[in-house]
Amino acid sequence: MKIICQNCDIENVTTSKYCSNCGYQLPKIEVETATPVQTEKEKPKKKMPLASLLGIIFGVLLFVGVSQYFLRPTLDIDETLAVVASEINKNCPMYIDQELRMDNTMAMPNKTLQYNYTIVNYALEELNMEVVESMLFTGILENIQTNPDLKEMREAKVTFNYYYKDKNGVYVTKYVVTPDMYAAK
Repeated sequence: MKIICQNCDIENVTTSKYCSNCGYQLPKIEVETATPVQTEKEKPKKKMPLASLLGIIFGVLLFVGVSQYFLRPTLDIDETLAVVASEINKNCPMYIDQELRMDNTMAMPNKTLQYNYTIVNYALEELNMEVVESMLFTGILENIQTNPDLKEMREAKVTFNYYYKDKNGVYVTKYVVTPDMYAAK
């Protein structure tokens, strides 16, 4: 059984949460699964500490690793970004740490890759935007500028979007790193 994307009409496997072509969220299909019973001796796994919010950089590194594997000279950069987004989305949603979850990635037009994140424990009105932006944006630009694994993406002039929403799905902020930004060292 396949799921048809309502955005681009591409067939996707039933286990996909996001379209392999456009990154659009697919409708959920209910599947009966057995719920494991937790015994008293089992303890829930601890999440990574808040200080690892710099794990955002993990998204960039994941992108690079996947793109290195799938980058073929016969594909143009937008096609490559679509393949990379699809591969990353197979692991999404993915918790970066206890506060931040990568929901999915999307290959956007004009050589743009967008990472979509949720700040899982806070509503917009609970957030100090100065602190949020300082914590989230620190290191992203520098990593894109200096990471040797991103050389091909810099040469292809890829734009990186980082889109954040709160626990209720309300837009919080967006950080866009353009080729002009990372070319100006």
